[in-house]
Amino acid sequence: MKDKKSLIEIIEKQRNLARAAIVAMTTLAKSGHPGGSMSCIDIILSLYNTMNIDPKDYWKEGRDQLVVSNGHISPAIYTSAALTGFVELEDVISQFRLIRSIFEGHVEPYVPTVEWASGNLGQGLSAACGFALASRVKNIDNQIYVIMGDGEQQKGQISEARRFAKKYNLNNITCFIDYNQLQIGGDINDVMPQDIIANYKSDKWEVLEIDGHNISEILDAIEKAKTIDSPVMILAHTVMGKGVSFMENKEKYHGSTLHKEDCIKAIKELGVDLDLDKYEQIRNELYETTERVKYSRDFSEDMSLNESPVRVYTEKTDNRSAWGNALTDFANANLDSKTKIAVFDCDLMGSVKTDGFQKVMPDNFFQAGIMEHHTAVCAAAMSKMGIQTFFADFGVFGVDETYNQHRLSDINKTNLKIINTHVGLDVGEDGKTHQCLDYVGLMRNLYGFLNIVPADPNQTDRAVRFASLYKGNLVMSMGRSKLDIIKKENGEIYFDENYTFKYGKADKLRSGSDGAMVVMGTLANNAVKIVDRLAAEGIKIELWNVSCPTKADEQMLESIVEKPFVVSYEDHNINTGLGAILADHLMSSGLCTQLYKFGVQGYAFSGAASDVYEYADLGEENVYKSVKRIYEHHKEFVN
Repeated sequence: MKDKKSLIEIIEKQRNLARAAIVAMTTLAKSGHPGGSMSCIDIILSLYNTMNIDPKDYWKEGRDQLVVSNGHISPAIYTSAALTGFVELEDVISQFRLIRSIFEGHVEPYVPTVEWASGNLGQGLSAACGFALASRVKNIDNQIYVIMGDGEQQKGQISEARRFAKKYNLNNITCFIDYNQLQIGGDINDVMPQDIIANYKSDKWEVLEIDGHNISEILDAIEKAKTIDSPVMILAHTVMGKGVSFMENKEKYHGSTLHKEDCIKAIKELGVDLDLDKYEQIRNELYETTERVKYSRDFSEDMSLNESPVRVYTEKTDNRSAWGNALTDFANANLDSKTKIAVFDCDLMGSVKTDGFQKVMPDNFFQAGIMEHHTAVCAAAMSKMGIQTFFADFGVFGVDETYNQHRLSDINKTNLKIINTHVGLDVGEDGKTHQCLDYVGLMRNLYGFLNIVPADPNQTDRAVRFASLYKGNLVMSMGRSKLDIIKKENGEIYFDENYTFKYGKADKLRSGSDGAMVVMGTLANNAVKIVDRLAAEGIKIELWNVSCPTKADEQMLESIVEKPFVVSYEDHNINTGLGAILADHLMSSGLCTQLYKFGVQGYAFSGAASDVYEYADLGEENVYKSVKRIYEHHKEFVN
């Protein structure tokens, strides 16, 4: 590393060019956030010039990592990356916020040095915790830096992340707060008063305070933080719009850009030779073509893990116990690969059945307490580092409460495995606040998540083993109650030792020609009983179990449309679950049939799961009678 004097000279030469580039790119794009980018650029350049990162191998393992929590300062990030050799400055200025360009309005991870896509404020410190944990598990000695805004400190998730970082003594995390004291609504103390320093100190962080435009102080703080056995927050006093007199200390420039004439004045005041017309011409020419300078990141990681023998359940038990047992088996099979698996829990270990894993791999089990927002992001960030990462929670917390966090994980192409227990009306006595009814409907909005809802403990076992070896995001949802083992008509176990879970493949549990029923998850038990009762009366209903509702099984679709009618049956919001998806699959395939949907039509009361199902008209007896009436109606119509 260069000596301090040389570094100061380099950074001081870079910073005015960087500020000129920031005003130029935002002016050409006619949108962006120049003010905050100009206030933090001295910090960002200091980090880029001192971090262990290499333009020739910018994703090498062991690198220092920078998480940009306030992703709107992308102009500062892209410019710093350009001035230190990772991308081309011409590309950054001319392509900022241009369609098909990688230099988007908020930072995205396909740009070299960008570790985490952000824009949803308050999540960056959680992501940094995930990266820091990954380094610890993999025995990597590196530094994790976070840049955050001061207004952003109003977010509650940051306090969750602070506590977690201190609990696990993530002393390689250094957080910079760009303290320009302005946000969109004006002075941060008017918008929402807060004592930032006291907040960090109360969570036992070390706090340093510096002039965020004094390069010497910034460099000293970076080096000092490395010697402190604690997470460190550096409060950097800065000026919004720093470097251009008519932009300084004006909150308007948080998200407002300069007109071309004022941009030229700003560039002149900065003393930089930057031809705005030249970049404008390049931008206009690029707009007419699909060609772009492209930088790509190889997200591939070695996910080779040992499989474990399957379990076959013969007695009634719950799917969540089957999930926990399979996870424990997987941990035992990979004791020699501890750097490749981790589990996160939110104070529900006994209920979500992660306790077995905790006993086998205690150092890879992370108890985050009642802090779901932080945990969702922390686990997702860790999963990007080649570690098969599981986050287990109740459905209302693991999906409903944390949807925005999972959406950001989807954008970041993480490798997270979300295991939701206690979904649907099956939660029973806990009542409507805990009866998660949208576990499929909500997560099907995310393009990069597989969605699995196993039917019984044996299918759960195989699905977990599939998930444990799958690379990519996945959500698996299951109820609370103990379930009978699903069997074939001859009494043999359906999901036996020869069964292999294949994503997207539906399971034909019963044959029949008088109608068809399609079921998902917990209610598969009831569906088998209903169809068998009807069969005893001579009414043969074909029964399909769909464990992967968002992926169409063409064989099943072609089979059920040959029947007089189809019934969907689910412990899920009737508007967004299996029935709605099935209708979509049928129409998209050009297939037509009469579909009757049985699902949850409103919030239910507290009570035993069986009673709640009866109240919601989803109990065995009610659906049996309804399907029989549907059959008789169609039979009469045909006759």
